[in-house]
Amino acid sequence: MRRTRVCDLLDIAFPILQGGMLWIATAELAAAVSSAGALGVISPLAGMAKQGQPAKNFKGQLSEIRQLTPKPFGVNILLDLDYTDGLIEVARSEKVKIVITAAGNPARYTGALKNEGVTVLHVVSSVNQARKAESCGVDGVIAEGIEAGAHNGADEMPLFALIPQVVDEISIPVIAAGGIADARGVVAAFALGAEGVQLGTRFVAVNENAAHLNYKQAIVDAKDTDTVITSRSIVPTRSLKTKFTNTIIELERSGATAEDIMDFIGYRSNRTAQIEGNLNGGEAYCGASAGLIKEILPAKDVVQQLVEGYDYVLKRLNK
Repeated sequence: MRRTRVCDLLDIAFPILQGGMLWIATAELAAAVSSAGALGVISPLAGMAKQGQPAKNFKGQLSEIRQLTPKPFGVNILLDLDYTDGLIEVARSEKVKIVITAAGNPARYTGALKNEGVTVLHVVSSVNQARKAESCGVDGVIAEGIEAGAHNGADEMPLFALIPQVVDEISIPVIAAGGIADARGVVAAFALGAEGVQLGTRFVAVNENAAHLNYKQAIVDAKDTDTVITSRSIVPTRSLKTKFTNTIIELERSGATAEDIMDFIGYRSNRTAQIEGNLNGGEAYCGASAGLIKEILPAKDVVQQLVEGYDYVLKRLNK
């Protein structure tokens, strides 16, 4: 797999990032991905008990990953949480070197983080967001298409339409995310100008992920049409089709308000599905790539398949 600016920026062997999934991107998962030569990413809430304290949990995850691997890793911090300030302070005090921000204004923390030598990436879903992120001084953007699992941009831009438009408008590296699960997706993203890829759903169905086996197996069993977008009145969200998402769709069709839908979904229903394995009790976030995922593997094998498959796909194209 060719080396790009993303490799140099993040000090990694392969331009592959693991998504920072809210409840399940633990130190164990991130360490396995980083040790394989890609970039593992921790979520501050991953591994946290139901009534846990985010900042305390975040510190514990950082301590754990530093015991598991000397390789670079990143942290994913959402900017729309009530306790984001506290998470940023933990990242700064613990000397985290790579921070990925999402779901908010990149101007809020980028300058302060950059002043301390932190590499900052920001998730975007449109050309305008990418331009703004670059103007705020981020080092790279993660361009996320509507194919991605979990929350997506309101414009619902498909990834392969989004990548080249973003690449044409900014000078910093672009990392593609959404619907990529194998080497064919990596090659296609690179052909459109991306210099790295981020995979979320593929790294759910790995041994080291803290997700419940019910959730992992549901991804493996999913077909191409087994995900759905809901909650457009709040934020478009892609999940596995379940009784839970069917109820959300019924509420939307009946004219329920955004507040009514939020009351039904609740704050931690996605944890119920992903950690507790009750797929009908919450949102089981899942990208449109689920139909490409056929087995639960060690994380290092996923990275290896992407790297080796990349070369195979190129050789096949050259023929």
